[in-house]
Amino acid sequence: MSTSKGPLAGIRIVELAGLGPAPFGAMLLADMGAEVVRIDRTQGGPGIGLEAQFDILARGRKCVRADLKSPSGKDVVLRLIDQADAVIEGFRPGVLERLGLGPDVLLARNPRLVIGRMTGWGQDGPLAQRSGHDINYIALAGALFSIGGKDGPPVPPLNLVGDFGGGGLLLAFGMLCALLEARVSGKGQVVDAAMVEGAALLMTGVYAMLAQGIFQEGRGNTILNGGAPFYGVYECADGEFVTIGALEPQFYNEFVARLELAPEDFAKRNDPRNWPMQRQKLEAVFKTRTRDQWCEALQDTEICFAPVLRMTEAPHHPHNVARGVFAEVDGLMQPAPAPRFSRTATSLNPIAAPGTHTDDVLSRWGFTEDEIAALHDEGAIAGSA
Repeated sequence: MSTSKGPLAGIRIVELAGLGPAPFGAMLLADMGAEVVRIDRTQGGPGIGLEAQFDILARGRKCVRADLKSPSGKDVVLRLIDQADAVIEGFRPGVLERLGLGPDVLLARNPRLVIGRMTGWGQDGPLAQRSGHDINYIALAGALFSIGGKDGPPVPPLNLVGDFGGGGLLLAFGMLCALLEARVSGKGQVVDAAMVEGAALLMTGVYAMLAQGIFQEGRGNTILNGGAPFYGVYECADGEFVTIGALEPQFYNEFVARLELAPEDFAKRNDPRNWPMQRQKLEAVFKTRTRDQWCEALQDTEICFAPVLRMTEAPHHPHNVARGVFAEVDGLMQPAPAPRFSRTATSLNPIAAPGTHTDDVLSRWGFTEDEIAALHDEGAIAGSA
């Protein structure tokens, strides 16, 4: 029996191991208490060079190794999926069908099954069969163009917008919607989650501002993408950085007062013609103190201030410590599950190597000892390496 905690306890999901966004979506569901059984290959790993003990995206799973290309290995996976509420896969369109595990096959066996399919371009369309990565998807979605410095090219925001925000997060959301609907209708369905569509969806608010004319295409020329001096990043005397987000008038007025800025220079804040002069003055002011000195002076004000922390610093900030934003498990620092729940609290489960739970999962899901032994002898399944 699963000992998972969280609002999704009791939900069973089979994940066909892949890269990046699909594992992130599966991690989110596992963080919320779903029992996620990850199917890894019998040999090798996902192929990204990350050792199993550092693969935080794989946390919280029950890990089984099965050979999807052997009839017996495929039958193992089918029998697991027969008992699952959902399945997750992140292959290129058509791969699942060629393995004999396409939606028609799975839904015929388990009509209530929710099938989450994570791709870059979607299951159909002119680009569906083309390779790609986060940078390509957010470029086509119109998200990348406006990110970056005014005098430089667009800058990829790590792979947060396509892979994780527009990809894995959207996949998990879609699957939860379908799981809720299946409880009412008794019918499963396919969730076609595409990163290009998720990245476009994240831009909804920006498209609203574009339509009204308060956002101009480009970089470093509007309030939210580095144009406005009162919403930006500034270098300090020690080479570190701080952020200011004084958008609302009351925050802006306190900002001007706290920094003892000349009111006549900062009175007309919404006139872009004043922005270069204002930014130049602010750059000079912020370079008069170190980041820590600015934190001491501004952290407890209402000017919307925060230091720019490195990844190694963020887990130790007092607010993050108080809220438990990060957690250390087996010596590995990582972001903790979010959001928080008042009654069905989540728990952070450790990372397991591929094959760690092969025999345990198969036994709990109805396989006999003789069947498990025979499958090992045949090479259809494997334990941890």
